[in-house]
Amino acid sequence: MKLGKLLAAALLTVAVAFSASARDEYLRDSSSLPKAAQSTLSKNFKAKVSLIKVDKSFGRIDEYDVVLTDGTEISFDRQGNWKEVETAAQKSVPSAFVPAAAQRYVKNQHKGQHIVGIERTRGGYDVELSNGIDIKFNDAGSFVKYDD
Repeated sequence: MKLGKLLAAALLTVAVAFSASARDEYLRDSSSLPKAAQSTLSKNFKAKVSLIKVDKSFGRIDEYDVVLTDGTEISFDRQGNWKEVETAAQKSVPSAFVPAAAQRYVKNQHKGQHIVGIERTRGGYDVELSNGIDIKFNDAGSFVKYDD
């Protein structure tokens, strides 16, 4: 009986320690981001970092979710490569994130609309326009389809 209690206590201790190491962190200092993410932020955004959420699982960093003072949200992978950018409806995603062909398509086919969100996907990009339309583009930025 004592061995069973000792084993249960040991397992509980390991479980608590493991869950504590997997806890997300919240930071405000952009120097805690990988160099690639720091560079992306400084080159493409005027607003300062308001909050950084460091997503962790199994004790290692999965991604960084950054919120800027103007409300823009950017997600980076653990190496600092951008994954997704979302802006407020009245703002636009900086053109450096959008392939030129996709920019031309939006300009020609959706006059008066601008890109408020972009996500890198396995096969290209998912773009959200200011009117709520979602469009898929391939890696080269060519139109693929409208998304539901």
